[in-house]
Amino acid sequence: MTRCVLALDQGTTSSRAILFDRRGHLLASAQEELRQHFPHPGWVEHDPEEIWGTTRRVAQAVLRKAGVRRGEVAAVGIANQRETTVLWERAGGRPLHRAIVWQDRRTAAACAALERGGAGPLFRRRTGLLLDPYFSGTKLAWLLDHVHGARRRAARGELAFGTVDSWLLWKLTQGRVHATDVSNASRTLLAGLRSGDWEGKLTGALRVPAEVLPQVLPSSGVFGEISAIDALRGVPVAGIAGDQQAALFGQGCFAPGMAKNTYGTGCFMLMNTGTRPVASKHRLLTTIAWRIAGRTEYALEGSVFVGGAVVQWLRDGLGLISRSSDVEALAARVPDNGGVTIVPAFAGLGAPHWDPAARGAIVGVTRGTSAAHLARAALESIAFQTADLIGAMEADSGRRIRELRVDGGASVNNALMQFQSELIRAAVVRPRVTETTALGAAALAGLAVGFWRDLEEIGALAGKDRTFRPKQTRASMKGLRSGWSRAVGTARHWAGQ
Repeated sequence: MTRCVLALDQGTTSSRAILFDRRGHLLASAQEELRQHFPHPGWVEHDPEEIWGTTRRVAQAVLRKAGVRRGEVAAVGIANQRETTVLWERAGGRPLHRAIVWQDRRTAAACAALERGGAGPLFRRRTGLLLDPYFSGTKLAWLLDHVHGARRRAARGELAFGTVDSWLLWKLTQGRVHATDVSNASRTLLAGLRSGDWEGKLTGALRVPAEVLPQVLPSSGVFGEISAIDALRGVPVAGIAGDQQAALFGQGCFAPGMAKNTYGTGCFMLMNTGTRPVASKHRLLTTIAWRIAGRTEYALEGSVFVGGAVVQWLRDGLGLISRSSDVEALAARVPDNGGVTIVPAFAGLGAPHWDPAARGAIVGVTRGTSAAHLARAALESIAFQTADLIGAMEADSGRRIRELRVDGGASVNNALMQFQSELIRAAVVRPRVTETTALGAAALAGLAVGFWRDLEEIGALAGKDRTFRPKQTRASMKGLRSGWSRAVGTARHWAGQ
């Protein structure tokens, strides 16, 4: 008798395994950190074998911790860091190189050259993405060009490419299945938004041979059965999605106009746009959310580079707090920001500005400015950046966001969530189950095997912990938004002056 679904949440800094029961309750979890490799400035790499080893061990550990026996796991779902790129040998599964992580910038010059050559409009139109080193396609092209013999071997069908989901699926099935889902494929620059599959014009522009690519499958459905872990032998991998799409699904954002924001080191906001991909006029990304039972749904996505990291800066850079959790109490010592605005453009500004030359700015400082004012302004900067994303999404989609579902570490900060609600003039809903990425992967898998009946049942799994609603006047928020916009104007293009 099956009683749970296992989610494998393979992230940038750790690999985690979480078991969920039929009510969405977390039965047990296990986690291992992942080493980061920085061989050159701007380069970020992971060891693919370590990704697999940590994933295998946490899967085994969580089953032991929960006392779950063979036959009690209905299915396994995978959520993964999306654009990280792996290239390996089909015979034996040996990686040819460390995985190139989504944060890696080594292909910036190649992207710029493609843009100068006029390829930018093709990729924006066909993929919904910008020509940026963030995405997998140019990373794969780099590996094919820089690993000795790789391009020749790839053309002969000897090599396999995949994002982390494909690599884990290959290892779990001991090389029997080479596949990915549409949400991950849509982040590669190689798959068309409308087709949800590899397209010759895109692969040709990046000189990627078709022989190296995985099969693209729906996000919910049986990919293959596990054979590499004895305790999970025969259990189907039945759900795969990129981490942010998995969180959108786990939050139950199934209708057009529903949106979620993940407050982590940065912030990732996705808005469901239904079965129609919406081309952004505000430099947001258009991406596939998921495909289930032949139905493809899309999302708009915006990224904030520095979200919760601004609190880490207060702690580590300025020494204003000893622990990140102390920021809420410090900010609460003052009734407002005292006229201070912080723009945390430490690594430039993300959507909707996309200004790599922007730099951090603190404006409005007076003799009366205190550490508490800085703490409050830092927290508010996270909400202001999120509000900018919401404004862009509403303009692109023509839909008003009336409720924002939130998750991630900073979402536990009540003051921040209340201020967010004030700024966007909408309800902010924090779920009871905060592990929404893992829950989304589990839900996609459980839906495929009948563990959960339908989207209505899945939508209730995360539950609600607290709903924040605006209390202040719209006029008072308008003044704050105006001040934020002026501060952003000061920070923009700073490095290029």
